[in-house]
Amino acid sequence: MEIFEVLSAPAMRARLIADALSFTLSARHLPGVTRIALIGSITTSKHDPKDVDILVTVTDDADLTPLAMLGRKLQGHALSIGKGGEIFLADPQNKYLGRICRWKVCEFGIRMSCDAIHCARRQYLHDDLHVVKLSDELVASPPIELWPQVVVRVPLPQDVEQGLIIPLQQTQ
Repeated sequence: MEIFEVLSAPAMRARLIADALSFTLSARHLPGVTRIALIGSITTSKHDPKDVDILVTVTDDADLTPLAMLGRKLQGHALSIGKGGEIFLADPQNKYLGRICRWKVCEFGIRMSCDAIHCARRQYLHDDLHVVKLSDELVASPPIELWPQVVVRVPLPQDVEQGLIIPLQQTQ
């Protein structure tokens, strides 16, 4: 039996937003990270989103290991309240690459359940494009860019503005 922290829907949204802020504040300093954006239902006023989704643009030579550690931390926090957290990756030409590998050890053949197309070819890149693929439009113009500058393309929920956008603007 799984035990989750019991929070109201607004408190869960606030927790997911706080986790997105923490992730962004840490990930923006990683070499090779060129953009961080918020996508998915958390960018809307949906009362009870199932997760927090973050799109990170990385250079071809970026080491994904520290980004994977931050992604596991984000996912762990979200799972503790019965939600999810996902880090999606794109290259500087706005090509969707896949997701961050969720495993602590990313090596070819270590897990039979790995459905990445090129398991461990690039450490911590889970390129399961046959399962999940973000549209070119979403990758090129995500709803909310968080870093290196804030760009908002959707009506901004007040909790996202207060808990994420304003604190990020204060650190720029």
